[in-house]
Amino acid sequence: MTTVILLRHGRSTANVSGVLAGRSTGVGLDDHGRTQAKSLVDRLAVLPLAAVVRSPLQRCEETVAPLLEARGLTAVVDDELSEVDYGDWTGKTLGELGKEDLWKVVQAHPSAAVFPGGEGLAHMQHRSVAAVRRHAARIAEEHGPKALWVVCSHGDVIKSVIADALGLHLDSFQRISVDPCSISVISYTPTRPFVVRVNDTGGDLSSLVPKPDEDKPEEGAEGAADDGSEAVVGGSTGVN
Repeated sequence: MTTVILLRHGRSTANVSGVLAGRSTGVGLDDHGRTQAKSLVDRLAVLPLAAVVRSPLQRCEETVAPLLEARGLTAVVDDELSEVDYGDWTGKTLGELGKEDLWKVVQAHPSAAVFPGGEGLAHMQHRSVAAVRRHAARIAEEHGPKALWVVCSHGDVIKSVIADALGLHLDSFQRISVDPCSISVISYTPTRPFVVRVNDTGGDLSSLVPKPDEDKPEEGAEGAADDGSEAVVGGSTGVN
């Protein structure tokens, strides 16, 4: 089992202007976004991060830069975790796009939405989930099954990964909120993922620190799972 921290990039200049940036070049963080990025260093300080993976876009690069410098890490850049290819919608204002017939499809039936000159949201989810699971397997092999790692990506990408982990159809992913510089956390086990947090913008993260091996139930103990893949009967005690 590895645990991935899904980090949405900090607030960008496009977020403020109400423009659908998509994969446009030159879209970086605004002043508030840069402050958010710097705050991640202290916020994640308690966590033993094994790796950072990010989208190739500038706003993600700028978001993780202070964290990478503080930790002495180098991010793996993965195109499969890039923003949705919005095609002809790229660079248009949300006000303009809200008048398009496709807008209603994106909101109510996103699995059927294909952006003109771009990609479909179903394709985006497929590539994003596959990338996260591929990196999860690689990091577990390199750093062990308790490794904590970060993916810095984009709102719709992260929402689609969360929906998959929850077993939700993509048509429900618009019910999930992911704010700039928020974190959502998923633990992947041999049998299923567990969604630990969603859209957390300031909570204490110390519960995510892996427990030492001696805290695990004895192998073979009746009713005890030794791989983290079983849910706690009656709900969690709040102690990770």
